[in-house]
Order: sequence, then C-alpha cells, then structure tokens
Amino acid sequence: MTEEKVWQLLAELVASQKKTDEQLAKTDAQLAKTDAQLAKTDAQLAKTDAQLAKTDAQLAKTDAKLAETSAKIDRVSEMVGGISNNQGKIAEEFFYNSLQNEPVLVGKHFDFIDKNLLRTHEKIREEYDLILYNGDSVFIIEVKYRVHPKDIETLIHRKGGNFPILFPQYRDFQRHLGLATFSIEDDVLQEALDRGVTVLQRRGDVIETIPAAA
Repeated sequence: MTEEKVWQLLAELVASQKKTDEQLAKTDAQLAKTDAQLAKTDAQLAKTDAQLAKTDAQLAKTDAKLAETSAKIDRVSEMVGGISNNQGKIAEEFFYNSLQNEPVLVGKHFDFIDKNLLRTHEKIREEYDLILYNGDSVFIIEVKYRVHPKDIETLIHRKGGNFPILFPQYRDFQRHLGLATFSIEDDVLQEALDRGVTVLQRRGDVIETIPAAA
C-alpha cells in the first residue's frame, strides 16, 4: 500500500470518527433532553399523587360526614315513625273504647266489636282496625290519626273488597265502611262522604259520626 493510500485511509477514518462524535453528541443532547422531560414528568406525577392523596382524604372525610348524616336521618325517621305509630295506637284505643261503651253507628246498635283483626286466605292478607257486627250488618272501620285520600281508596277497594272473601259468613250482611280519625281536611272529608264512607271524628271525649251520602 502506498503512502498516499495510507494517508487517504487515515483521512477517511478521521472524518468518520468526527461524524460519529457528532452523532454521539447529538444523542447525548437528546438523552439529556429526555432525562429532563422524565424528571419533569416525575415531578408532575409526584404532584398528581399528592393531589390524589388529598382528594382521597377529602373523600374519606365526606364519606364519614355522609355516614353521620345518614345515621341522623335514620334516627329521625325512627323517631317520626315511633311518634306516628303511637298516635295511631292512641286513636285506635280512643275509638275502640268509645264504641265499646256505646256501640251505635248510623242509627244501628251493634252486638260485637273486634279490634286489630288479622285474617289470611290463600294469598290475601288483611288487618282490620275495628269491625262491629249485629244480626244483619257489619261495620268496617279504618282508624287513622290523620286521614289522607289514599286511605279512602285502600278502605273501599282493598279492605272492603277483600272482606267478603276473608269473612264469607258475612257475605250477605249489609256492609258499611267507616274512617275514624282525629284529623281530616274538609275536602278529604267530603270525598269520603261522597263515596259512601262514614266518618267518625273525635270531639273532646265523644265521637261525632258523619254519615256517608245516601
């Protein structure tokens, strides 16, 4: 190999090395940029983790508050339900005791009175608050501390409708429906009377009976 050829090869190697060094420098710069980006990403992830931890703590606090509120609502509901049940029991006792002493309704005297009578037949199950009987008539009375329109529907269509099925021995008796209450709005009272339901109201220590419309 001639001296000239050797110098040419050396020149080519130097040029190639220079190109490689430039490429390596470029790669190093890219790696440094990537490292900086990764460091920035790590910082962002750390910030996100801190925010998530803060959010989790806030959610845990909110859940605890909701659980406390729910418990309070449950306690209030129990109290309201207890008060409502007690009011209903008071109303039942008042009308039962009053009708025991004077079992006369719509001009008829009744010989027997049942309270909280539960009767089941096949899939039909009803509880009747008060039922009065004589030789030819039966009076079905639903007792409510305060009457709502739906109580009229329940008495007429469900309890009244199921009565001859549950008590077939009274199928041919004259059947009367009544609502006994301590409180009823005027429009609800009128609806009950118009639909053939007698209304019994407390007036001090006595019962005021308002007969259903003829």
